[in-house]
Parts: sequence; structure tokens; C-alpha cells
Amino acid sequence: MGDAGPERRLTEGLSRVVVGADRAVFALTVALLSGGHALIEGVPGTAKTLTVRVLARLLGVVYGRIQFTPDLMPSDVVGTTVFDQRSATFSLRRGPVFCNVLLADEINRTPPKTQAALLEAMEERRVTIDGTTHDLPAPFMVCATQNPVEFEGTYPLPEAQLDRFLVRVRTGYPSPPDERALIARAVAGFDARDLDAMHVDAVVSADELLGAQRAVRTVHVAESLQGYLYDVVAATRSSADVALGASPRAALALLVAAQAAAYLDGRAFATPDDVKDVAPLVLAHRLIVRPEAELDGTTADEIVTRVLASVRAPEE
Repeated sequence: MGDAGPERRLTEGLSRVVVGADRAVFALTVALLSGGHALIEGVPGTAKTLTVRVLARLLGVVYGRIQFTPDLMPSDVVGTTVFDQRSATFSLRRGPVFCNVLLADEINRTPPKTQAALLEAMEERRVTIDGTTHDLPAPFMVCATQNPVEFEGTYPLPEAQLDRFLVRVRTGYPSPPDERALIARAVAGFDARDLDAMHVDAVVSADELLGAQRAVRTVHVAESLQGYLYDVVAATRSSADVALGASPRAALALLVAAQAAAYLDGRAFATPDDVKDVAPLVLAHRLIVRPEAELDGTTADEIVTRVLASVRAPEE
């Protein structure tokens, strides 16, 4: 991949393995460069888990995976202290959250008490076990998946949990040409379970990633664009179809996501198009639609689209 920057190496590496998921690749890369977390929503078999596995391999970092189930306990996520009778001392048994990229698979299949075990980790990059605080390694990113179709045995994510995810992206069925390409690759011997055979190796170091995250925050955001960004967020709160609009945390998330989008495009400044590109990923999952609007078929994504159409963007 030559002298391409870390962001280019990541997107090229993901696109080489994951076919027909350009939007998911973009969303994950934006979240990663922003130092945020990603919620991937889609029906089974749409490469949600594969995308996260490939991302971790390309980064060459410690990868952790938790299969969320109804009987999962918070200690299964963060860890616990255990007593050694021979030495008469307590020692820390670290949970899978102590990693760089954590796949929280089917996160909505575990009760809220266990879901909440991730809140501190996602917000503060640390966990508290038996009253003692432990820092998580840097970089740290949670990539959670959920199936939006099945409702039996699931627990909807509370607003506080959803607000911790910088982006939410939906994966759908690939286009007919992409799906035919997937079939052809399988005939040629591609096996998603064997990434070694695909030579999916680290192309970005942890230090390079941390450097890219710092560079993202230096992307220039003009004062007029800051005002536009605020107007977009404020418009979600005044919409007649919204019971709860985007929070101040959402405004900050929209800011850094727009900076990341500009950085991915090789620019040192953000534009209104960057805001428009990432707004559906950043804002939709944070809105609570009024029940009467839901009955009429209105979705949070449609509300974000209407808001972007109604708020005037500054001249570039």
C-alpha cells in the first residue's frame, strides 16, 4: 500500500475483505479516528462480525469478543477479584474488556445490568472492580452488533447506552453484483473464518492510530460551520416528531465525526458536506421519536434527513 497514510491503509484493507459494505467501513473508520465507539445493526449474515475482526487484524492490536447472552454477568465483562487460598491474597482476573478493540456481539441480548457494565469503559476508558479503578489500554474501541429483527429475548439499549456510541450504521443486503462477487470468492476458496489465508495482517500500528486521532482534532472547523453544526443539533430538539432531541454530547460527536470525515478525504478543514455525511450516523440513534409519529411510520433517520434539508448551510 506504499506510503499511504494509516487511514487509507485501513479503508483499503477493509474494502479488500469486506465486499459491499462501504457505508459500514466508512462509519467504523470515522468512529475509530474520532476515538469513539460504533453500533452495527443488521440482519444475520451481513458481515457485521467479520468487519470488526478484520479491523482488529489490520490494527494489530489486542482483540476481545463477548457473546452477549441473557445469563451474562457484569463480572463476565469487566472481570473480578479472586482469592488465592495458598497465598491468602486477592488478585485481579481481567475480563475481556481489557483490550483495544472489543466486539460486543448481540449486545441487546443481555439485561440492562450487564449492558451497564460497559458504560464506564466506553465513557471514561476505565472500569471499577470491587471499588478499585483500572485503566483500559489505549486505543480502546467498542464495536457492538445487534439484530433489529428479532425481539424475543432481547433488551433494547437504554438512551444512556446509545448516547455512548459515536455512530450507528445499518448493514443491509449487498447489491446483486456484490453478492455475486461474494459467491465467486467462496467458489475460489475464500473462507471468512480463516483470515490468515487472506493475508489480513497489521497495516497500522497503535502509535500511528493514536497519532491519526490527534491529527483529526486539528482539522479546522470555521466559526460559520460551528454555527451550522449547532443549528442542525438544535433543530432535532424542536422537531414536532421528536420526544427527545440530540444531546450536547451528540453535538460534540458530530463535530469530531465531521473532522474525521474531512481527514479521511485528505483535507485540513471541514465543510458542510462533511457534517451532512456523518449526521445520519451520529444523530439518528440518539433521537426518541414520539409514539404518534412512529405509528405514522416516521423514523429517526427520516427526521435527520428533514433537518438537514431545512437548515441552511453556510457558504464554503
